[in-house]
Amino acid sequence: MKTLRPANPDGLADEKFSTAQSDGSATVDDRIGKEIKDLRKARGITLAALSESTNLSQGYLSQVERGISSPSIKALHSISRALDVTISWFFMAAQESDGDLRDYVVRGTRRRKLSFVSGITDELLSPNLGRELELLRCTFEPGAESGDEPYTHQGEEAGLVISGELDLWIGERHVKLQEGDSFAFSSDTPHRYSNQSDEKCVVIWALTPPSY
Repeated sequence: MKTLRPANPDGLADEKFSTAQSDGSATVDDRIGKEIKDLRKARGITLAALSESTNLSQGYLSQVERGISSPSIKALHSISRALDVTISWFFMAAQESDGDLRDYVVRGTRRRKLSFVSGITDELLSPNLGRELELLRCTFEPGAESGDEPYTHQGEEAGLVISGELDLWIGERHVKLQEGDSFAFSSDTPHRYSNQSDEKCVVIWALTPPSY
């Protein structure tokens, strides 16, 4: 399994979710299966490993990914936990109202979002994870950091600081980035980052290949 980007060892912040109906079911379209497959592959998780993590059979998961079976809310909860996202990740994708454009466009009010205990919030700007490039809007609260230890993963990444300041370590190098500064490096170089200022920092972050 790939190291997650960003490296947030404390995991996701709590999420309130109310899409489920009173009987525990929900309206799920067949696009969710593709979203599960794309995320699983981006995470570097095999179908067998996902089956073991969720206690759902490989056959069932395969049918869900192909749009043959519609997952229950309970199954989606298990799948989302195994893939390190919240269940709303899949419903934000499913409820988009732009028809075919949702494969190309993400409305500002419909971004998929993950908030971490570490104080980092990531919003997915890419329509999906099925392409070679992933684009994120990352918000770092004061004191937020990726972790004490640097980490590595496959690919390349680059970013632009929209506001605030970000401390970035790339190998043995340390740089303080400010509004308007940009960066790029190979992700297999050990790296970490933190917001050591008293103000929020916002970064537009690009990664290839997608890892989330």
